[in-house]
Amino acid sequence: MAYCETHNIPVDYSTAKKKSPYSMDANLLHISYEGDILEDPWAEPEDDMWRWTVSPESAPDQPTYIELDFERGDIVAIDGQAMSPATVLEQLNKVGGANGIGRDDIVENRYVGMKARGCYETPGGTIMLKAHRAVESLTLDREVTHLKDELMPRYAKLVYNGYWWSPERRMLQAAIDDSQTVVNGKVRLKLYKGNVMVVGRQSADSLFDASIATFEDDAGAYNQADAEGFIKLNALRMRIAANKGRSPL
Repeated sequence: MAYCETHNIPVDYSTAKKKSPYSMDANLLHISYEGDILEDPWAEPEDDMWRWTVSPESAPDQPTYIELDFERGDIVAIDGQAMSPATVLEQLNKVGGANGIGRDDIVENRYVGMKARGCYETPGGTIMLKAHRAVESLTLDREVTHLKDELMPRYAKLVYNGYWWSPERRMLQAAIDDSQTVVNGKVRLKLYKGNVMVVGRQSADSLFDASIATFEDDAGAYNQADAEGFIKLNALRMRIAANKGRSPL
């Protein structure tokens, strides 16, 4: 900090408090904090450490509603206003932070083998993930969704450990990009005191069919008699085991 002062490098002293501050790294997606009292996993972060978000307790008492438009898995507009990806994230960081959204306090497993405690603020990313999942729930085939969910931890691990340019990351990216061709639509979100709630979703590519999903009249989608054969086949392996005297317990 003395070096910064000598060389006229601006420092936000309201956070630094003229002492050695937390180690902070920021980019468009998030800001992270390490060091100082955070090295004690039992210690609660100081409230004035957080830079992008208000505490949920201090967030507005009235919810904020926003609508996000998706094309091929990407947000292209907020409340009907077209935006670039960077502007989308900047806007979501702003509205999310104002509603106390996106704080996280975790102990990570570092690539080199140690555990490290860090705190993060990701207001825009938190909103994006919840909204994206909502559109996918309407538009993706069930097995495609499950396969993508299986791939995502591997993808995240590659990025976390610095393998963005690896061939396996590019291979996974091709599969994920292909899954997103139908992830189009609109999501309505309710932001309230640290919570992101999906309160509406719609898509021209929706696989949701109200005439089939209804509890009233199934429009001939099911023949209840088909259930008997389905149950019998699905339980075949257990009936074979029972014939061998194997207990299900």
